[in-house]
Amino acid sequence: MRSILALALRSLWNRRFTALLTLFAISLSVALLLAVERVRTDARGSFANTISGTDLIVGARAGSIQLLLYSVFRIGSPTNNISWESYREIADHRDVAWTIPIALGDSHKGFRVLGTTGDYFRHYRYARTRELTFTAGRPFEALYDAVLGAQVAEQLGYDLGEPIVVAHGAGAVSFVEHADKPFRVVGILAPTGTPVDRTVHVSLEAIEAIHLGWESGAPLQGLSLPGRDRADLTPKSITAFLVGLDSKIKTFRVQRHINDYRKEPLLAILPGVALQELWDLMAVAERALLAISGFVVLVGLTGMLTMILAGLNERRREMAILRSVGARPVHLFALLVSEAVGLALAGAATGLGLLYLGLAAVRPFVARNYGLYLDIAAPSGYEWSLLGGVVGAAFLMGLIPAWRAYRNALTDGLTVRV
Repeated sequence: MRSILALALRSLWNRRFTALLTLFAISLSVALLLAVERVRTDARGSFANTISGTDLIVGARAGSIQLLLYSVFRIGSPTNNISWESYREIADHRDVAWTIPIALGDSHKGFRVLGTTGDYFRHYRYARTRELTFTAGRPFEALYDAVLGAQVAEQLGYDLGEPIVVAHGAGAVSFVEHADKPFRVVGILAPTGTPVDRTVHVSLEAIEAIHLGWESGAPLQGLSLPGRDRADLTPKSITAFLVGLDSKIKTFRVQRHINDYRKEPLLAILPGVALQELWDLMAVAERALLAISGFVVLVGLTGMLTMILAGLNERRREMAILRSVGARPVHLFALLVSEAVGLALAGAATGLGLLYLGLAAVRPFVARNYGLYLDIAAPSGYEWSLLGGVVGAAFLMGLIPAWRAYRNALTDGLTVRV
């Protein structure tokens, strides 16, 4: 068997130009297949680690996925707000241990601005039990204090004491800014690998203050209001709020109470259930991407099959000589199968290497622009099974030229064709 493998390697080396082209095609297809799987699993992991320890998310009545996306992942916009009176009534419920109010709608150079309270830094958890920590500074205290996520500070080059101006609206470009009420950076959060890194955090009172004198999303011309203290800046409404209960057993009871709230239409969702609904919605696209990657691998293996089959006629004399010096038909069969499997193994290994090179190259860009942290880790069990599937498919395809070589007779191989 060792002599067959050595002979297969020498045979491939003699046809190294076409073999390298085939190897390159297989490597690219394997890298694409593994990249799709890695992005899929890392995206799920990043989303799942974004919020932990929160029993309910409450917002205006809409779709559960929509509520999850804009309240946790800062994607999209709410259909409506929640009145402050309704929030306070639910927050004072006997089964509620803590709440984190959230106000969205403003931005700073493309990053979302989130209005909240000090409870955000005390109760927010991610990656199961991890707390928010500061690499510099402290939580906001004064009215126009701002706390930056790690990515905001890094990408914009901000440090403590930096003045920043919040813009009206959540778009990357805004033509209306709250330039008359600048904020000052007092804290920078440690990286979390969640949308927290891409968020500017300010107080709810600050959100209310910068919108004083505004009407329908624009400041009233000629109107200048004096500064007000915090007692005058109680919010009229908020976007959503996170809820932690004193007992997990009471989750469904409180959820039903909120969903049946009579004063205004509200929706309470379980983060895990809503996230599973999101994955169910994305399942078709995931399967489609995986299927496309599988077909790309199939094309690469078909190229390998074509190369081996095309070379059979040129190698008829080679096969006949091997037979004449004592090689049996089964040896020729094993030779061609070994060539196919060898190309697939080399392609799988090279494709795995290309995957890690690609991950190392695009990881900072993807994290900075999409908040997705790609993990450079050893292949998972499922990824090993995909690689095994590629090699197995190559083995099956190698049976076709091997069977043809097996059937060729010695006299047929020695015949010179004109």
